[in-house]
Amino acid sequence: MTYLTHKDKIFIAGHKGLVGSAIMRNLESKGYTNIVTKARNELDLLDQHAVKDFYRREKPSVVFIAAAKVGGIYANSHFRAEFIYENLQIQNNLIWGAYEFDVHRLVFLGSSCIYPKEAPQPIRENCLLTSPLEYTNRPYAVAKIAGIELVSSLRAQFKRDFFAAMPTNLYGPHDNFHPKTSHVLPALLRRLVEAKENDEKRITVWGTGRPQREFLYSDDCADALVHMAEKISESDFDKILNTPPYWCSVNVGGGDEVSIRELAEMIAKEVEFSGKLEFDPSQPDGTMRKLMDSSLLVKWGWKPKITLEQGIRDTINWYKKNRNRYQVAAC
Repeated sequence: MTYLTHKDKIFIAGHKGLVGSAIMRNLESKGYTNIVTKARNELDLLDQHAVKDFYRREKPSVVFIAAAKVGGIYANSHFRAEFIYENLQIQNNLIWGAYEFDVHRLVFLGSSCIYPKEAPQPIRENCLLTSPLEYTNRPYAVAKIAGIELVSSLRAQFKRDFFAAMPTNLYGPHDNFHPKTSHVLPALLRRLVEAKENDEKRITVWGTGRPQREFLYSDDCADALVHMAEKISESDFDKILNTPPYWCSVNVGGGDEVSIRELAEMIAKEVEFSGKLEFDPSQPDGTMRKLMDSSLLVKWGWKPKITLEQGIRDTINWYKKNRNRYQVAAC
């Protein structure tokens, strides 16, 4: 049985961003044509009335929520108020609107940063709220945790077929490559591409280089989300909801991790940068390790297809072709 059909009207919130654009590519490759998208100038997701009007007018039956305000350590540290306020507004408007206007199935996209700083590795879904969060991304994490609770509560109280997916660190086409507000992989990629082109002899990388990170290519993440929307039964999600700690949330990861130093060296090799990589321990490292346990998703028949090396190569090629015209802060 499939829970997402070609008759469904599908709304992708955040279709121009990293994950949203990948979801759109995945759906189109599978023959889905009844897809609704709205750019920021067409629909302000911070505006509750505008979002309700959209639901009332378009009547989507399936919703993917990939819209969010996102960023790396610098952005999370310097715009803490905006990160919690805007993410709460966006997700509350979209999730509650989907409830009010009878959306059939909803997928809410969270992040691995919701988990405690010192969570046991690999991180299982039931680690949520078991100890303190990492300080630099706490506002974003708290907002996403609230979204998980809202989705789970609507499922428990009103039997809505809503669930949340928590991906690991994502990268790929349409990422944010801004030098200050981007995540570590696109930030390093841009720095190293420019360093190679400018024949620089060295670049400085924030932190010690020791933290371990798991990365997943955006198209793999989209494939996992569409797989869950299509194939995973309501009873499977209800089993999660009825098991402590009673959140309907599923991890999405690839299962492998590399250090930030190894990541920088991989990107440097791909762009043929032969200069020196210098690490600045005066800058924050963030969480030292953040590997996801995605065994539940694997049990449900999904696994990633794109290696980190191939994903980095493809992202470099995309960035070089599009850097002069893509939207830096798309979401």
